[in-house]
Amino acid sequence: MTIQNQLTQMLEIEHPILLAPMDLVSGGKLAAAVTQAGGLGLLGGGYGDGDWIDREWQRAGNARIGCGFITWSLAKRPEILERTLAHRPAAVMLSFGDPRPFAPAIHKAGARLICQVQTVAQAREAAEAGADIIVAQGTEAGGHGMAEPLFVLLPQVIDACPGAVVVAAGGLADGRGLAAAMMLGAQGVMMGTRFYASQEAEGNPEAKRRIVEAQAGATVRSIVFDLSRAIRWPGAYTGRLLRNRHAETWLGRESELAARMDEVAREYAAARERGDFDVAGVIAGEACALIHDIPSAREIVERIATEAERLIRSQAAALS
Repeated sequence: MTIQNQLTQMLEIEHPILLAPMDLVSGGKLAAAVTQAGGLGLLGGGYGDGDWIDREWQRAGNARIGCGFITWSLAKRPEILERTLAHRPAAVMLSFGDPRPFAPAIHKAGARLICQVQTVAQAREAAEAGADIIVAQGTEAGGHGMAEPLFVLLPQVIDACPGAVVVAAGGLADGRGLAAAMMLGAQGVMMGTRFYASQEAEGNPEAKRRIVEAQAGATVRSIVFDLSRAIRWPGAYTGRLLRNRHAETWLGRESELAARMDEVAREYAAARERGDFDVAGVIAGEACALIHDIPSAREIVERIATEAERLIRSQAAALS
């Protein structure tokens, strides 16, 4: 048995599993590996580095992949979208901003528009913008997000957008998460942290090791890491990363950190360059507590799909 639904048919994929477009971590090698395993890989276009996107698309070879962007940053560099669409992506994902200025160009290029949302209001806006797929992202997710837990947000988004293809994200790392999300009405899942701890991810080996060793409660959602990189995000969003010495130093002292931002940013950038993750942040979600190894992306996809199919089948049998 394989799970086939609107999502798999729309994206022409075997399994309803999408790679989160983690900035710089979701490179061409990882995106291609997820696609080749039957899911859909998305490059981490992040703030919009056109040269990086071109290079990683070449690394993906002939794999059918997409790309994701931070929408408010893309609005400052709209030419990056045109450059990306020239690669004929399967999909473009927009997160953290108004998708409407970009939706017509994405659809005209023949790509699917994926919109990630953190509130019901954002989900309605995405539907009105013509999103083909809406990703409901719970606060458990790594990286930037908001406050609502996935299993509270997800059914609300599904109810608010009848007929929409909705995907779940945040705190998911295995087949149990896929099966549970589908029971709440999702068509599939998007995972980041689970694929960060994969052989093909672009992350530092020490960062991957820390994800594997992290236990429950090992992450924190704050603005500390954005201030430490001298990046000012819209006020509604915070970033979830693994706790480390740098986070513990500055949590509760954000005003002081903002006042010393340039100085701290130089120290932070140097730590990142030398792989010092007691200072530099490892972007990871609550799902790190469920991750215990660093396999290939193909093995991850196959494990998730097999476990979800087994669980769904067993529950159906129990009902009969």
